Amino acid sequence: MLKELTRVKTKLFDVTIFQTPKFRQTKGYRQVYRLSMEGVDHEECLYSVFATFNVPDLIPKDFSGRFIATGDILFIDEGRKGQYYYQLQPGGWKIINRIQIR
Repeated sequence: MLKELTRVKTKLFDVTIFQTPKFRQTKGYRQVYRLSMEGVDHEECLYSVFATFNVPDLIPKDFSGRFIATGDILFIDEGRKGQYYYQLQPGGWKIINRIQIR
């Protein structure tokens, strides 16, 4: 019974990965993959996506992009709860304005 009280509820996040055609470019972001990721919050979701797409054995077969690297953008869509864009920067994931994608 104690286990039921401490269980953390997870949500399903709709995640889209945006990358530039070449590493270190700052313009020309394109959608390279879309997936559903389960997690407690955005931070856990971002960590899971980074971990999945940086281990060759875990990358899905239909993924056409490269490893997640500095400058790449993740879009988390929560429907009516909002849309969030995160860019991987040297200090970690930072929330950004959607205009920077274009």
